[in-house]
Amino acid sequence: MNTFGKKIAALRKAGKMSQTELAKALSTSTSVIGRYERDEMTPSIDAAKKIAKILNTTVGYLLGETEQENVFKNPDMLKRLNEIENMQEEDKKHILYTIDGLIKSVKIKNIAAL
Repeated sequence: MNTFGKKIAALRKAGKMSQTELAKALSTSTSVIGRYERDEMTPSIDAAKKIAKILNTTVGYLLGETEQENVFKNPDMLKRLNEIENMQEEDKKHILYTIDGLIKSVKIKNIAAL
């Protein structure tokens, strides 16, 4: 599994961004970016949020909570998930059960199509 620093470096390079450019966008020095990327130093929460935004990913991806770098970047999906999260537990349970069923159905359909 890639570390926080390796993920930053990989995303920065994939975006054809130099350490200097990332440092400038974060209002910090190139040496700090280098230390982040070598996992010698951990950024503050605010700095991690800024890094994620600049590199078009999420803090969750950088922290290893998910291996999908763009998960939850879709504002429509986020809005839906927030609406579900604010519902009563019983309603949430029913909606998630239905979503799980639909996902399973699509997966089965895709397997059958192979």
